[in-house]
Formats: sequence, structure tokens, C-alpha cells
Amino acid sequence: MTRARYLAFLHNAYHHVKHTVPLMMACGARLGDDREWLRQAITEYIEEEYGHHEWILDDIAATGGDRDAARRSAPGFETEMMIAYAYDSIQRGNPVSLFGMVWVLEGTSVSLATPLADLIRETLSLPASACRYLYSHGELDQSHIRFFAGLMDRIEDPADQAAIVHMAQRMYRLYGDMFRSLPMEEAA
Repeated sequence: MTRARYLAFLHNAYHHVKHTVPLMMACGARLGDDREWLRQAITEYIEEEYGHHEWILDDIAATGGDRDAARRSAPGFETEMMIAYAYDSIQRGNPVSLFGMVWVLEGTSVSLATPLADLIRETLSLPASACRYLYSHGELDQSHIRFFAGLMDRIEDPADQAAIVHMAQRMYRLYGDMFRSLPMEEAA
């Protein structure tokens, strides 16, 4: 882990996380009245997720990066494709597919966020304030996964289930592409 690699991760995370709430809003807007229970759950997710992109900007600053430059920057190609695919799936396909993305991002965070934050802090000699996003998601996503499991248990329509699985399969690849795109060497 290098500082440049961690900052590149944070820049990409900022760009996909700032779309979390708008993606959830887009999903909720496309749900019919028969899915009001799911719309209610999405509002809970939105309340929980709102502002997390700002935590990432704080981490960028605490790591020595420029938070304003990060805010103005464009996402990397891989991150942009991941975001675009999520919007397209919600608008063009089944809005419930969003939960495939939620599964990938939160499931990954539950397993990796806290140990990764510890490793980054140790390797780069950073304060805990430089890993707020990772630490918070290691903890937060534990309860999110339980909430998510309860929601998914209520999804009984085979078309909805297939859309969620399809999105998860695509997101594993797209999210992996984002990680594979991170620089391996320290910037000169």
C-alpha cells in the first residue's frame, strides 16, 4: 500500500459513494405502490448513507491530499462505468436491481474495511482520522447487512431476485475493475 494508491482508492470511493443516495432515490422513484414497504426501507438507507462522501473528502485531507481537487475531479473510467451501469439498470431495467450493488459494496465493506484501515494506517503511519470512511463502514455495514438480509427475505418475485443477482454479478466485476485500476507504484 502506498499513499498514492490509497489516495487513488479514496478518489474513486468518493465518486461512487456520492452517487449512493441519488441511486437510492432513483430506485425509490421507480417503485410502484405495491412496493411501498421497500420505498420505506430505502428512505432508512438514505438517512444512514447521506453525507458519507464528505467523510471520504476528510480522509483525503487527513492523508495529505487536496479535498477540493478531489471534489472537482472526474471519476476514473472503471468507477464511472460502475456508476453508469447502476443508473442504467435502475432506469432501463428493474429498479430493485440496485440491491445487487448494495450487496457487493456493503458485503465487501463488512469483510475488508476494518482490517484494510488497520493495514493502511500501519503501513503509511496515518492517524485514524485518515481512515474514517473505512472504519465507519466496517462497523456500520454489520448492521446494514442484517437489515439488507431482512429486506431480501421479503423479495419473492423471481424477476426481482434475478435482477438483484444479475446486478451483483456485474458489480463484483466492475468494483474489482476499480481496484485493479489503482496505481501500483508511488507517483514520482
